[in-house]
Amino acid sequence: MHKKLHQKIAQFTDASAIKEKGLYPYFRAIESAQDTEVIINGKPVLMFGSNSYLGLTDHPYIKEAAIRAIEKYGTGCAGSRFLNGTLDIHVELEERLARFVGKESAVLFSTGFQVNIGALSCLTGRNDYILLDEMDHASIIDGCRLSFSRVIKYAHNDMADLERKLRSLPEDAVKLIVVDGIFSMEGDLVTLPPITQLAEKYGANIMIDDAHALGVIGQHGSGTASHFKLTGQVDLISGTFSKSFASLGGFVAADRETIDYIKHRARSLIFSASMPPSTVASTLAALDIIEREPDRIVKLWDNTHYAATLMRSEGFDLGVSESPILPIYIRNNDKTFLTTKYLQDAGVFVNPIVSPAVPSDSSLIRFSLMATHSFAQIDEAVEKIGKAFRKYRVSRLSAKLEKAS
Repeated sequence: MHKKLHQKIAQFTDASAIKEKGLYPYFRAIESAQDTEVIINGKPVLMFGSNSYLGLTDHPYIKEAAIRAIEKYGTGCAGSRFLNGTLDIHVELEERLARFVGKESAVLFSTGFQVNIGALSCLTGRNDYILLDEMDHASIIDGCRLSFSRVIKYAHNDMADLERKLRSLPEDAVKLIVVDGIFSMEGDLVTLPPITQLAEKYGANIMIDDAHALGVIGQHGSGTASHFKLTGQVDLISGTFSKSFASLGGFVAADRETIDYIKHRARSLIFSASMPPSTVASTLAALDIIEREPDRIVKLWDNTHYAATLMRSEGFDLGVSESPILPIYIRNNDKTFLTTKYLQDAGVFVNPIVSPAVPSDSSLIRFSLMATHSFAQIDEAVEKIGKAFRKYRVSRLSAKLEKAS
């Protein structure tokens, strides 16, 4: 058994093959705070690979809140929320988040991944159906695998395909449509209005994962349902604190009965230690800033529009992105790795997305904006991406850049 396992592991050569070429882009050690500029190997690098959309991870108000929480509560809760791991600040954060997204109640999980693992695995059962957009996040897919429900995927944002799938299901069956609010690779928004219409027509419920939408869209950054003014038509709203909220953890919000059910059925909640005091306090402090400083979201969108306009004028293929996530398509795995390495050496951090995370002809570098980026930093990054594309003859460029190469 021991030998068989190691034989199987030895067949995994993907990472070693990239390392041998000197192009391995993962687990890069950052020696500073997650800011618009970070230190890697002792050198400054512009950070365009972070999910800290509002630039709050190094905010002094948030750091002070975390320190005060450690001084009062210690460094951990030493148990699950279900037993000894509930603090008064857990309850405070749940109440504030429920109000923030417009729902009656909410419950915290230790990570955003655990939210989807826990909620989706317990909400539906063997005779029920979950319908997923084919571009939904991995945590949604894994949560559905644990549910024992029949899982049906529909083509990305394709309402005709979704309706065909809904129409084929038993009228009296439990049907749950689960979607990302902002899709994490493509950067586009879910087409929520027609989904709510189809859910009403076929008696389905809706759950939105707002991991990349909170702090980005909606009133005061309260997410996708708010953005479309459809909060009442969405049954469950989930999110994570590791992005705009500058911390770690996650939540799901819904009506009181649903949240009470999840509290007593979600295994990733009942059998996991609760969020430590410092991360709860950090999230509360981030929520304070989000609610009282709306200009941060305005600046995030100023940066997004500026960068997207500049990139498209340079001929970059951004697909259908309509968010601070800008996928710059290269459509070749090797060139994606080469470009990422070139950019880091030139002082720009981006994330390579290659197969199997995306189809091999859809590989890209993921360029993410923060409210705290300057236009000058964006200019520098775009200029260096253009140089990398000319060097490696990336095809999806304007005629101007093709001639320059």
